[in-house]
This record gives sequence, structure tokens and C-alpha cells, in this order.
Amino acid sequence: MSNKKMEWARLINDKRFGLEHYHDPKKSNIRTDFRRDYDRLVFSSPFRRLQNKTQVFPLPGSIFVHNRLTHSIEVACVGKSMADEIAIALSERYAGQPWNSVFTHIGDIVAAACLAHDLGNPPFGHSGERAIATFFSEGKGNYLRERLTDKEWADLTNFEGNANAFRLLTHSFNGRRDGGFAMTYSTLASIVKYPFESSLATKGKFGFFTSEHDDFVKVAEELGMLRHDRTDGAVSYARHPLVYIVEAADDICYEIMDIEDAHKLKILSTDEVIELLLGYFDGAQRRHMAEVMDKVDDPNEKIAYLRSCVIGVLVKRCAESFIANEDRILAGTFEGSLLSSLKSIEGEAYKRCNDLSWDKIYRASDVVDIELAGNQIITFLLDKMINAVVNPELNYSRLLLSKFPRQYDVEAPTLYGKIQAVLDHVSAMTDVYALDLFRKLNGLSLPAV
Repeated sequence: MSNKKMEWARLINDKRFGLEHYHDPKKSNIRTDFRRDYDRLVFSSPFRRLQNKTQVFPLPGSIFVHNRLTHSIEVACVGKSMADEIAIALSERYAGQPWNSVFTHIGDIVAAACLAHDLGNPPFGHSGERAIATFFSEGKGNYLRERLTDKEWADLTNFEGNANAFRLLTHSFNGRRDGGFAMTYSTLASIVKYPFESSLATKGKFGFFTSEHDDFVKVAEELGMLRHDRTDGAVSYARHPLVYIVEAADDICYEIMDIEDAHKLKILSTDEVIELLLGYFDGAQRRHMAEVMDKVDDPNEKIAYLRSCVIGVLVKRCAESFIANEDRILAGTFEGSLLSSLKSIEGEAYKRCNDLSWDKIYRASDVVDIELAGNQIITFLLDKMINAVVNPELNYSRLLLSKFPRQYDVEAPTLYGKIQAVLDHVSAMTDVYALDLFRKLNGLSLPAV
């Protein structure tokens, strides 16, 4: 990478993907294009479907726990608060610059990116991603290896919800307009946590499929994102700075809210959670919070109070870390995340929360059960659907393909394109729809007459 730094004046860009010819940077609207991104997502079908996608715990249940929709809304709230704090500090830092007004848009961009960050995730939580990837790497889909390029195979065996979100937002599905959602360049770049291709995937993480390679490069170059120099020719960029804010908001919400959900489900005791969350504070503040909780009898209210306090302090510390590390973030040399950069009492407390979550929450019986069921369902659906697009002349294939929504191109000219049509369909399913289809294809249920 060169010694150059990214420039805020280029990084904040309201040009719309697929509608570049309509772009007018001088137009003035009360509702900015970044705000339109947010509104467009709220009213979209993929966003609404998140209400029936598992976050961590099984859905539905007698006790309300978070789903992908409620999680995304909360992430947007936290992300906007953090972005607004950062925008104030940056506006003061660059007070004399003619482009200083770009900072007024950071909150809306981050809020929209937070709403969109999970749109590409398949049903049944993160286990759904693993089920898709392992279907190809170690399951029945392995026979397709010799018929695909190395990069196409890397896309499939590292299937990643974040890369799928970028595809969902930019791809022109059958019958849909150019540019997909036609989001602004800055919003699109702000959701890509891993801005490199699948051949460089680390622990299955990457930012865009081979099919969206040119689209991502187009966005990154327009925004002046720094491209890494590589001898192998693989595409890799430094993150757009706002990704760090989206990532921090996501991490804060899933960590703290998963603990609150685990408390409601009695996986964690009230005393255990209180001690864990009080660990973010010391001295007079900790004593004050203990006094407030003494006046509340409802255990859930005690935890809700602590949760709000913890989120507040983490937002503040992450905003401070962003400002302190702005030069390195713009230079593409900042390593890790905003949360991992916290060396204070808050950083230690967050690590304790993370360790406990892996030990007691993500290995809880109900969580493992949903992973096992999800794996079985997704693997079965992939097997039937991919066989149908590979062998469309078979009678069963014709019947099954007739059930595909027309937006998915099951007659794509390449095998990779056909497989992507299947993955587009499966990843868009809600938990309930996937389960229902699984039962029908197994002959375990019939439509009501």
C-alpha cells in the first residue's frame, strides 16, 4: 500500500449505484440521498423478512428474544449515536475545510449501513452460512469442484453473509432495475467489513463474490479507498472508515443483547449478569448504579438499566478511539476493531462478556439444536435445488424449478450463475419458509385445499 490517505471529501459520496447518469452533486433536498437509503431499506421486502430469521436463539418462543430485524434496528440506533459523536469531533477538527459539511451525513450513512449489514444472511443464524459453505467443501456439492474456477469455488466454500448483502444490494435480478437497490456509493462501501475477494478469505470472511468483483472495484475506486499492492493480482482494499463504526455498533449490540436474552431465557442468572455488566464501571459510578438497582424489584428491569448504561459507555469509548486513530484509519494501517482497541476497564469487561458468551450462550442446548436443524434443512434444500438447475430436463427438476421466484436466474448461461440463483433463493428464505419447504419436499406436509 502507498503512503496515501483516504480523503473525507471523496469518501462521502451520494452517487447512486446503477443510476450514476442521474447524479447531480449540486442538488439540494431536505431528505438527503443518504436518508433515502435508510428509508428505502426500511420499506424493502428483504428487510421485513429479517423478522423471521434467527439471530441466536430459536424463533418463535413464549419469551421474546431478538431476531435479525430487531437486532438490525438496534444496531442502526447505536451506530447513528456513535457516528453523530464522531461527526461533531471531525467537524471541529476540520473546521476550516470547504468540504466540512460532509460530516453532517455520517450519521445517516452509518444508520443505513447498519440496517443493511445482515440482509444477506441466510436463515438459522450464522450456522446457515456454515451450512452453505460446507455443503460444497465437505458435502454433496463437492462433485461440482472440477466444473468451476478457483475463484468461483472459493466463493461457494467460504459463503459469507456480508458478501451476499453487497450482492443483494447491487445485483440486477430478473425483472428488477439496474443497480439493485440503487444505494449511494458510501452506504454500499460502509457495509463491506472485509474488502477483499474470496481467494483471500480468512476464517471464511471476505467482502464480495466473483460476480460482484467489478461492481465493488467501481465503488471503491470512486470513493478513493486504498488498494493494497499484491503480486498475485488479487483485489484487496483498506476498509472504508465508516465500516469501523458499523462493525462496533454490531458487536456492541449482539454481545450485550445476547446476554440480556440469555438472562430472560434463564441461561444466565440475574446475579451473574449484574456482576458482568457492572464490570464496565468502577468507583462512584458503580456505586450509583447499584443504588439505582436497589430501587427496582423486577430483575429484567435491572438488567435493562445496566444494558443501557453499558451501551452508552461503549459508544462513547469507541467514538473516542475512532477520533484518536483517525489518521491510521484513513491510511489503512489501523488494525483490529474499535472495540479491540479499548485498553481501559471497558475493554477488559467486553472481553469477559465475549468469553462468557462463547462458553455459556453459543453452546447452549437450544442454540445448538437450531444449528443442527438449520444445517439439515439448508443442506437438503441445496441438494434438491442445485440438482434441479444442473439437470433441468428431469421431471422432478421441472416441477421444482417452476416454484422458483422469477427474479432468480435458474437458466443462467454458466453453472456458477445457476448455483448463485439457488443461493440467492435459499439465503432470502425466512426460517419458517425454509422449514415449510423442507417439509413439503419431504412429503411431510401438503398444501391445504
